[in-house]
Amino acid sequence: MKGTFKAILAGILTIIGGIMGIVVGAMFATVGVTYFTDIPGLGLMARIGVGILAIGIIALIAGIFTMRRRAWPFAMVGAILALFPFPWIGAAAIIFVAMSKREFS
Repeated sequence: MKGTFKAILAGILTIIGGIMGIVVGAMFATVGVTYFTDIPGLGLMARIGVGILAIGIIALIAGIFTMRRRAWPFAMVGAILALFPFPWIGAAAIIFVAMSKREFS
């Protein structure tokens, strides 16, 4: 089956969401460790940053799988995870991954 723009666009959106997650997670982790370890309750910011960083890495890898049209369930998971750093991009990625399901092998 000939591929359409939907899977490529879904992959690009998922990759953008993943990169944003990596950037935001790295900033939260760095700021949380650097500035807020002495303030009670704000050390949690570093742990949240590490979680967002992990989500961003998974979404980035899933975006690559999406552009190659491989592993549709993993592509959908990546699109869902792209919701966390930037909801509008993640929602669009979910829609395009769902619409391009038949293109995946």
